Amino acid sequence: MPQIGLIILIGIISLLIVLFFTFVPVGLWISSIAANVKVSIFNLVGMRLRRVAPSKIVLPLIKAIKAGLTVNVNQLEAHYLAGGNVDGVINALIASERAGIELHFEKAAAIDLAGRDVFDAVRMSVNPKVIETTNVSAVAKDGIELLVKARVTVRANLERLVGGAGEATILARIGEGIVTTVGSANSHKEVLENPDDISKRVLSKGLDSGTAFEILSIDIADIDVGRNIGAQLQTLQAEADKNIAQAKAEERRAMAVAREQEMRAYVVEAEAEVPKAMAFALREGKLGVMDYYDMQNIKADTKMREKISEPSRKQIGEDKK
Repeated sequence: MPQIGLIILIGIISLLIVLFFTFVPVGLWISSIAANVKVSIFNLVGMRLRRVAPSKIVLPLIKAIKAGLTVNVNQLEAHYLAGGNVDGVINALIASERAGIELHFEKAAAIDLAGRDVFDAVRMSVNPKVIETTNVSAVAKDGIELLVKARVTVRANLERLVGGAGEATILARIGEGIVTTVGSANSHKEVLENPDDISKRVLSKGLDSGTAFEILSIDIADIDVGRNIGAQLQTLQAEADKNIAQAKAEERRAMAVAREQEMRAYVVEAEAEVPKAMAFALREGKLGVMDYYDMQNIKADTKMREKISEPSRKQIGEDKK
């Protein structure tokens, strides 16, 4: 019995030791002591209770203290609980301190919580980034299209990272500036001869206002001559004018055909009155029977002559063809 009780006691003690080392990050505590960073064992236990991963706080804190930064556990833990990237913020602070850029922990934390990569922003402040636009289509006053591609060198502005517009806004404004500059040129040849005019005029517009970047330079990488937009527009306008003229001509033709049909109806109506008039003249004695027969003979003779002359007229028409 004493042996069984001893075994149970040893098992309980072993279980407590395992639970202690599992719940209490002793390794991190020893690492902090070795790095001369003051983090008590009770702080580490409290992090466990607050559902904070101690390694996400202690290791960045050791890095910050060794780099000479002034931060404390509460700041890092608060940023972690807010959903921030503690390690990224510490890396950004170390990089800014080495580069001589003034950046406080609160500002870096705000940039990080805004959804931007603060470490990447600091690196972009030290090493500017080159953004290349797609081919921007612009048309000069002479109607020639130019396809312009520009390279924009930008540097992150840490003061405007929170609430500032991103790269998409920069590219949109650059495209607008290129279209405006090329559109104001009298000839596309002027743009081809002096492409630096585009850079100067676009850069002078202050396109980086309200953005998270500072534009350092705008360089024209390539200019290609595209379509003759003016000629195409004139062709389309001529085609439209032709269609309008054809429609009007068709309208006039239809009106002429209708007028012709109307006049033929008048003729038929008038011819219908001829027999009545002749009958009336015969009854009144104004037209004799012999006169009537002479008129019929003349009509018959006229029809016979027309029949005889029809082949000759057809032959003349074929000869002309």
